[in-house]
Amino acid sequence: MARIGFDDSNVTWRTIEGFDHIAYFICDVDEANRSVDLLFRFAANQQIVLHRHKAAYRTLVLQGELRIYRANGELKEIRPVGSYVASASDGEPHREGGGDEDAIVFFSNRNVDGVVYEILDDAFNTVTTFGLAEFRALLEGQGA
Repeated sequence: MARIGFDDSNVTWRTIEGFDHIAYFICDVDEANRSVDLLFRFAANQQIVLHRHKAAYRTLVLQGELRIYRANGELKEIRPVGSYVASASDGEPHREGGGDEDAIVFFSNRNVDGVVYEILDDAFNTVTTFGLAEFRALLEGQGA
């Protein structure tokens, strides 16, 4: 069977200044159900900022492979295209990135209680957070 690649030609990728090697597209922010669904594009052979997931989430790798790195940069896990993973909140701080090609991954964040992602510095201090309000503002900005 021939491999069919993920067609993102209708996705308008956005970036946030200071957050290298990652782009996003927000699909939905549902305050009533406390969920945020979005796509991330992780640059090939790069690592994004250190962070921790503060809400339970599901991922589905749509393109490439998602690489998970420990805080010290050591490769922890590789999730190939088609991988579906359900994870609890408050896991260990980590970085993510693409494999030899950009990775596109669908994230469904659930049961959000304020914060979705906690962005950390290398000493594990919180630099900033992204919660429902921040994702709502980013979603509204996508229409501009």
